[in-house]
Amino acid sequence: MRRHRIAAIGGDGVGPEVISAGLEVITALSAKLGDFQIEAQSFDWGSELYRNTGVMMPADGADRLRGFDAIFFGAVGAPDIADHITLWELRLAICQGLDQYANVRPTKLLPGMRGPLMPELGAQIDWVIVRENSEGEYAGVGGRAHAALSLELAMDVSVFTRAGIERIARYACELAMKRPRKRLTVVTKSNAQRHGMVLWDQVCREVLIDYPELETDFMLVDAMAAKMVTSPGTYDTILATNLHADILSDLASALTGSLGNGATANLNPSGDAPSMFEPIHGSAFDITGKGIANPIGAFWTAAMMLDHLGERQAADVLMEAIGSVCQSGPHTPDMGGQASTAAVTQAVIQAISELGMG
Repeated sequence: MRRHRIAAIGGDGVGPEVISAGLEVITALSAKLGDFQIEAQSFDWGSELYRNTGVMMPADGADRLRGFDAIFFGAVGAPDIADHITLWELRLAICQGLDQYANVRPTKLLPGMRGPLMPELGAQIDWVIVRENSEGEYAGVGGRAHAALSLELAMDVSVFTRAGIERIARYACELAMKRPRKRLTVVTKSNAQRHGMVLWDQVCREVLIDYPELETDFMLVDAMAAKMVTSPGTYDTILATNLHADILSDLASALTGSLGNGATANLNPSGDAPSMFEPIHGSAFDITGKGIANPIGAFWTAAMMLDHLGERQAADVLMEAIGSVCQSGPHTPDMGGQASTAAVTQAVIQAISELGMG
């Protein structure tokens, strides 16, 4: 039997709720298929640890994760702790510490999902957004000076390197080549950001030369946001910088009807460190503890993690079960229903048990 060691980090808010639900579903898959097993170890890192100790995770946290096959992460952020502390000292510390430079976010209206677009437009959504996950606007370079004076300043520097751009562009090209449409859109803002984004365009074009089979185009990020709403069927694989893809991927999830549906993989494509998988909905403290968090994003994320681990059949079965429950219900309140997290979880587990293996 194949065994995979998973580090489970629930984090903040609804994160522990949806990660627990995700582990339940993976356990059901393991029992159904009988050929793999997940050994999950939980870590209590997050805002509660910060309140008690002053750190979001131990100083050697990223190194502690290196022995695992994957990381299943819930959410980070708390209303009483500054966002730059919660994000930089946990999620980004893991992503950057383990060089998870490729953030991959699929978006598609699964059966039963009803987004805000007209049905004929919503049905066209079938995207994968590839986000450069290590530099750009979130490189962490900058500083503050002259505190509390009238000339106080703060500066964040967008960092673009040839190596960083080339590796994410190549990853996006390889991914686009595996999809039926073989179409890649590169998002830019080089009309206004005349240094870093011009290098981004230049290096992307150089990489694209190696992929003549791809249909490619470049779109300014503001136009891209509009076109995702008005012409969603135009796009397939989308490559963007750290900040631009962060924004566009939240828009993409909202177009499925709820941020709770969004799934993410933070990948280290070289495989020399584990990759991290997380739903994108955030900590959602307004519904924490109410038992109504939408677990679909966590389940979709779990399917991405299983596929990454080589458990393709399990991933396919899980996506089929998710689609079945999205179609027939039950649905959590964000999806227009009244169901609890537990009810949706049990419905997916029941769907798994009823699926034939083919």
